[in-house]
Amino acid sequence: MADNSQPSSELSRDLSLFHIVMMGLGMMIGAGVFIGVGNTIAEVGPGGVVLTFALNGVIALMTAMSFAELSSAIPRAGGAYNFARVAFNRGTSFLAGWMEWFGSSVAGSIYSLTFAMYVLHFLEQAGWLEWLPVELEVAERLVAVLAAGLFLYINYRGASETGRVGAFFTLGQTLFMVLIGVVGIVVAIRDPIRLQNFKPFLPHGWTKLLATMGFTYVAFEGYEVIAQAGDEAIRPRSNLPKAMLYSVLVVTLTYVSVAFATVVAVRPGASGIEGPIWQWIGSHGGKGFAVAIHRLMPMGSLLVTLAVIFASTSALNATIYSATRASYALGRDRMLPPLFARISRRRRTPWVALLFTGGIVLVVATVLPTRDVASSASIMFLFLFFMVNVCVIKIRLNMRDELTYGYLMPLFPLFPLVAIVAQAALAVWLVHMSWMAWIVAPAWIAAGIGIYWAYSRTRAVTTPHEIRVLEEETAPETGQYRIMVSVANPDNALGLVRHTHKLCEAKNARVELLHMVPVPDQVPLTDADRYMGEGKEGIVEVMMYLVAAFPVSTTLRYCRNIARGIVSAVREKKTDMLILGWHGQKRSLAFNLGSTIDPIIERAPCDVVIFKNCGDRQFKRILVPVAGGPHGALALEVASILAEREEGEVVAFTVRDPRRPFDIAAFVEQSRARLRLPAERVKTKVVEPRGVRAAILEEAAGYDLIVLGATEQPFFVRAARRSVPESVASLCAKPVVMVKASRGIKGWLKRWI
Repeated sequence: MADNSQPSSELSRDLSLFHIVMMGLGMMIGAGVFIGVGNTIAEVGPGGVVLTFALNGVIALMTAMSFAELSSAIPRAGGAYNFARVAFNRGTSFLAGWMEWFGSSVAGSIYSLTFAMYVLHFLEQAGWLEWLPVELEVAERLVAVLAAGLFLYINYRGASETGRVGAFFTLGQTLFMVLIGVVGIVVAIRDPIRLQNFKPFLPHGWTKLLATMGFTYVAFEGYEVIAQAGDEAIRPRSNLPKAMLYSVLVVTLTYVSVAFATVVAVRPGASGIEGPIWQWIGSHGGKGFAVAIHRLMPMGSLLVTLAVIFASTSALNATIYSATRASYALGRDRMLPPLFARISRRRRTPWVALLFTGGIVLVVATVLPTRDVASSASIMFLFLFFMVNVCVIKIRLNMRDELTYGYLMPLFPLFPLVAIVAQAALAVWLVHMSWMAWIVAPAWIAAGIGIYWAYSRTRAVTTPHEIRVLEEETAPETGQYRIMVSVANPDNALGLVRHTHKLCEAKNARVELLHMVPVPDQVPLTDADRYMGEGKEGIVEVMMYLVAAFPVSTTLRYCRNIARGIVSAVREKKTDMLILGWHGQKRSLAFNLGSTIDPIIERAPCDVVIFKNCGDRQFKRILVPVAGGPHGALALEVASILAEREEGEVVAFTVRDPRRPFDIAAFVEQSRARLRLPAERVKTKVVEPRGVRAAILEEAAGYDLIVLGATEQPFFVRAARRSVPESVASLCAKPVVMVKASRGIKGWLKRWI
């Protein structure tokens, strides 16, 4: 459900939907066309240049949906850095912010170089540079530095200033690009012979297409700068997703039409051109777009120069903004020195982060060749977007109950999965365009890893979504079966001891006692240790009974969401079985068993055993309702362990269903190897067809304990209608144990994703 409330922000909140759409377009409509078109035609031919931008647009739209969903739920400056911080850990999030900072800064260098190269090319053609005392290449670098310096100053002036200036330039560039595309289409309709320029469509085959897609992917990263505006956008939960999707759709259509116009710009047989038209355009490299449009339109060189001025400067403005917010976020969370988070009192802008960003932009603009600069930026964004697509899957699966979404993508998780595969392929094939990119980008990442381990790891502040280890004692590693017991408070802790002891003894297990510290939302995270006392008391009492027989470890942790904290601990400790108690009452209409139990049942990557009202009791007769499947097999095994050794009896019970024949005797026989009771004490019972829920509750009256498997239904189905196991667990007055087995591919995916 969308929530358009204004999150608090230290920065000025001045950017409207129009401003942030323009910022996204401004970052995209730039060097991707002006440098990319000529180089792309040279590599993949006339049809390949159109396909390059069209297919990149499809991939970009998939990733834009991931950014849109996450930005609507986590609208803060930092973009991918924030998403990785919530989804993974400090190290992963630092690398995301580190890559985001460098990628946007390098992209800014591309745009400053594009501006300088095209403007000086136009002046040279006009004969106005005869007085130039230095070589043209040196002059291009100097002009690039001046352009970057101007927009560093504009960004210093403030977000509203950045948005207004960026909107003005972006409107200009978009109109020029649309005009070029429209003229190209009209010319092709009036003079169809120009369509022969598309023959051969892909002269070098399909494989080259991956390299050019990777090379030009930097032209589609506008949604990344929009994500950075979370602290400065008006109504960010709704406006950020809209801006991302609108901008990608507009820019893809614009790119495709401009690429088409470039190919048909020159009529076959035109004077001064030998060989195929596409080869002639491609031979001019980064300036191929300019020479083609000069032939397409009257005053084409002037129009292209004006388009470059608008496009490259608006993109430069947006990339400097994005890079600055990424480094500001790292400083805000103490991943980098706190001076990066210093904000100008007058301008309300992060001036120190802007200063360091300017340093990267200026150095790269003066040192690296243009093609290598573009490739380095593209590969960094491919790495970054790969990570964001993984983040959106992990966050939706593990944290959907904690976050307020303003946008949810359709067909989840299809689009991020396709984007992940595509971006990995593009990054690998980019080596065919620039081997230098595979040196520069990994070198920057390696430097980031070193900074994280030397500085950030011990200084980063805790964020509201982070899981924090408050206290931990680890027993020597023995490689045994691992059982984790979630201890909520001393009142119910001892009730789990007898049953935990039996399960540990049967499994020859080591024990991990876990307590999630319940810190009220209004209490600062730094005060979390004040709420550990009750949990420590419960852990100590349980430990007294178990430590003599089993290796016991303890951990006290903090997480705003108890269920996510428990599931995270299960993954980290590689737990085989999780044991926890349940009070029997749910706390929310959105959950069937409760806001903690429901997510654990669905997400825990291990076997789960939940005790309700079992206390310190002995069980002679145990009822196990089964209908097949892994949960039923685990229920039989757990029941056979909990039953009294001398007199215990387990009855596997089912209701006959003529539509789905089930041989309960064969099922019990298949499970025989896992059972801990003699065969004669495991019996079966089948009743005639009637209401399953009522039949189980009626049968339960003659037993000491009910052990049943959890439902296989997904969360959204259970939320709409309570399943039979959940109804029985809630309504039964007898002690109940609910189990969930986690095995096979599904269990593996839960453990790692």
